[in-house]
Amino acid sequence: MAAFATIAEFREHLESAPHSVEKARISAERRNAALTKPPGALGRLEQLAIWYAGWRGDARPRVEAPQVVVFAGNHGVAVRGVSTFPAEVTAQMVENFRAGGAAINQLAKTISARMDVFALDLDRPTADFTQGTAMGEAEFCQAIQSGWDAVDPGADLLITGEMGIGNSTSAAAVACGLFGGAPEDWVGRGTGVDAARLALKARVVGEGIAFHSNALGDPLEVLRRLGGRELAAMAGAMARARMLRIPVILDGFICCAAAACLERAVPGALDHAVAGHESAEPGHGKLLKELNKEPLLRLGMRLGEGSGGALAIGILQAALACHSGMATFAEAGVSEG
Repeated sequence: MAAFATIAEFREHLESAPHSVEKARISAERRNAALTKPPGALGRLEQLAIWYAGWRGDARPRVEAPQVVVFAGNHGVAVRGVSTFPAEVTAQMVENFRAGGAAINQLAKTISARMDVFALDLDRPTADFTQGTAMGEAEFCQAIQSGWDAVDPGADLLITGEMGIGNSTSAAAVACGLFGGAPEDWVGRGTGVDAARLALKARVVGEGIAFHSNALGDPLEVLRRLGGRELAAMAGAMARARMLRIPVILDGFICCAAAACLERAVPGALDHAVAGHESAEPGHGKLLKELNKEPLLRLGMRLGEGSGGALAIGILQAALACHSGMATFAEAGVSEG
């Protein structure tokens, strides 16, 4: 198993990650063309099935072992008052996850997904990114490693979720650092902040961008300097999934901010991922456009935890049930006209 001592080592793994299996993708396309339906009649479900088949190397696959992994981290920037909740809530929610009481627990059970929860040094928040670098290189690599190691090699689909008071501010800073624009373009209500706190979040993001302005050309440095341990862990898990050819369904704004750092660092690093939903956070739609990812669902959610990604598993399962379970014209004895 890989161990990352430096950011450069992690970048090398990103650059060497495998691609979709062309033979399986072509076979899936041929099967799709022969199924008992008019061409294109199942719309995007057809392309989802073909995409998944290519990454799994199986022309007739099903999702049978999905994994949801939730990472929790605390943020030094929370001391600036950017959230309506105190930092203690992060640890309290971790216990709720472990007791099975959160929304993501119910969703994971609904789609029979394995769920794992990892608390990342909650008693030691990252540094306030307006005053310094959120993480040193060693702790950043440790967080990436935590995500990398969390992926079950036996999984056939991965959703990464998060919990961390202050992490929507961190994600907004990461997105602003990657793609530019004004801080106001990226901040949102998060846990339900009022107008005054929303303006404060924008100011805090602006301060962070100004402080780290000389390092914004390197996407992984953006993640290290402005992100959090749970964002870094999600990035590590998504990268590991690609190495294992495990497709990924992306969750909301915070997950996609972490994912965007991979894509910007190595173009194509997210080819194994689709967007599960578009959340109510205003920055999420902008991020999805930058990533060229069309969401599967738009339900006005803004919970995080992997909830939107978990819901979208059902869409992918339906796509694969049709693709792998339907008869071809020849098998059904139906005339193709």
